Amino acid sequence: MAIGERIRFIRNLKGMTQKWLGIAVGFPEKTADIRMAQYESGSRTPKAVLTGALANVLDVSPLALSVPDIDSELGLMHTFFALEDLYGLKIDKVNDELCIRLDSHRGNSNAFLFDFFAAWQKQAELFKNGEISKEEYDRWRYNYPKFDAGSGYVKVPSQELSDVLADAFKDRLKED
Repeated sequence: MAIGERIRFIRNLKGMTQKWLGIAVGFPEKTADIRMAQYESGSRTPKAVLTGALANVLDVSPLALSVPDIDSELGLMHTFFALEDLYGLKIDKVNDELCIRLDSHRGNSNAFLFDFFAAWQKQAELFKNGEISKEEYDRWRYNYPKFDAGSGYVKVPSQELSDVLADAFKDRLKED
């Protein structure tokens, strides 16, 4: 899914209109929906600063918007092949079901993935058992690792978001 499709998907998931999202990131009201339609259709690609602003308004990680391009089945397959090369993911069969697993023989080179996958599996299990809602599960996924206390990642804003916020408030900061 390209970035525009991810923006549309998450915007719809959050129940926002193109116009509302466009205005929220600073586009003029007259053209906000047109600009958002251009980004969502792929006729325009947002720069990092805008991606950060969109992610902030959508309450997701910028990484949730800029996932690898997996628009086609073949593109998806090559993404899996790259994951096999880089991280040791393997295709396997368990009880006559196809599955993707981590190769435990790679040692520490993919140990962090075990932790990431364990955290994901835990949240998926909570959702499956009705202990958390779909909205809570999606919030966890689309903001990962922000709400995962065990991830070890420091919860600080991205540099892009920090720059956007600093620029937006620079006039107010000078007054103080």
